Amino acid sequence: MNGRETTIAHIKKEYDVLPEYLWEGDFDTAVFRHNDTKKWFGIFMKVKCSTLGIEGEGTADVLNVKCDPLLVDLLVQKQGFLRAYHMNKRLWISIIPDRVEDIREVYGLIEQSFKLTDKKSANKPKG
Repeated sequence: MNGRETTIAHIKKEYDVLPEYLWEGDFDTAVFRHNDTKKWFGIFMKVKCSTLGIEGEGTADVLNVKCDPLLVDLLVQKQGFLRAYHMNKRLWISIIPDRVEDIREVYGLIEQSFKLTDKKSANKPKG
């Protein structure tokens, strides 16, 4: 399995969430939402490598997840991580799972995104 397939299988297993294909005829863009609130915690897209500014011909599978803004600047220094494509670049990060050394790091960021977008944690007082 490639990074996209492995990641989708992980999301199904850990969060009981199936990918949703919201745009007719587009089976490359898969949205992952909380089952109760329908709030997005991730989206897979196929994006041209040239659009992302990375080496390679063709496209790359990109997973966008919500991220702690303090981590974004650190993560983008590592292979496989970019400032969010097509999302808020301060609050979201783009991950190319096939280019990340340790897939467990991707899973940790999915967990963080799931928690950051969860209504229960969003309503907790800060501090």
